[in-house]
Amino acid sequence: MTDTPIHAIHLTVNGIDYPVAVAQGRNLLSVIRTEIGLTGTKEGCDDCECGACMVLLDGQPVNSCSYLAVQAQGRAITTVEGLADGDALSLLQRNLLDEGGVQCGFCTPGMLLSATALLQRNDSPSEEEVRIGLSGNLCRCTGYTKIVAAVQRTAVEIRAAARQA
Repeated sequence: MTDTPIHAIHLTVNGIDYPVAVAQGRNLLSVIRTEIGLTGTKEGCDDCECGACMVLLDGQPVNSCSYLAVQAQGRAITTVEGLADGDALSLLQRNLLDEGGVQCGFCTPGMLLSATALLQRNDSPSEEEVRIGLSGNLCRCTGYTKIVAAVQRTAVEIRAAARQA
């Protein structure tokens, strides 16, 4: 039996610093769920195919099931819990609910994070750009139409708010 070295690291998740001790081979998904206790990030396929484990790493979507926790030290990690403002849902979260884009909810965290990253880099995405931006996330319930509509509605509302500011 080989002893696996344990590394003391700090992960910054949703703006909060978490000191954790992890084996070098632990994936970020398991550390977020187990050591940090944030369960919005889901384990789906465990093979980077479904997007249920999506987090933002320095603003970029990453499948946390295949990303080592030790690699995330010193980087800003955002989970679905970090999108809300306290108890208030973000505009994108509200629009996804309003448009009926949530059914079973399993894909929702990954969809929200991928859409957030898309909207941060493109405030006026076309339907095709939204579909491409969400392409790493699989949904078996909705057919994507309502999810795409919610993302586009959010883009319109963000631009309108920026014009009023």
